[in-house]
Amino acid sequence: MVTALFKVILMGDGSVGKTSLRRQYMGEGFRANYMITIGADFAVKKMTLEGGHDVSIQIWDLAGQEHFKNVRSTFYRGAQGALTVYSTVERTSFDNIGNWLDECWSNAGKKIPIVLIGNKIDLREQFKDNPVMQQTIVTTEEGQTMANRIAERGAHVSFLETSAKTGLNVEASFLELAIKILEVGGLT
Repeated sequence: MVTALFKVILMGDGSVGKTSLRRQYMGEGFRANYMITIGADFAVKKMTLEGGHDVSIQIWDLAGQEHFKNVRSTFYRGAQGALTVYSTVERTSFDNIGNWLDECWSNAGKKIPIVLIGNKIDLREQFKDNPVMQQTIVTTEEGQTMANRIAERGAHVSFLETSAKTGLNVEASFLELAIKILEVGGLT
């Protein structure tokens, strides 16, 4: 059987945990120290989906800082799906999801499938009793509502909450995106 190659984009504001999600997925573990991604980072991992479909996921981890916007545009070309990440303890990153989707779909030339990821749920639990941090926390319900709004825009979308630190739902996020890509004809 031929292995399909799915180009996927990992996008969202800086410091939401995109690189940590990629590292965790690739089996490289979690690092607490943070180094910004310059332009984009790249990784490939193989998986087998239900039904015996062998897939290689080509992951383009895009820099989230605004000053890399012009550089990012070229990396969207040919993408078949995107993991759109926000931090569950940083409301601004959640509020910027629409901008990321517009940038992605505009540069990709179509509405590619999306898995909306609320990352850092381990921190949300930690901060829930802190009155100052409560103002920046994004709830599960808000994440699901955002996914519903994305679906209303005509996109194939799923929603998951993850912790790049603990590994919770990291593998599931990439698997879900591969399934979404397959559903919209990724092996044609």
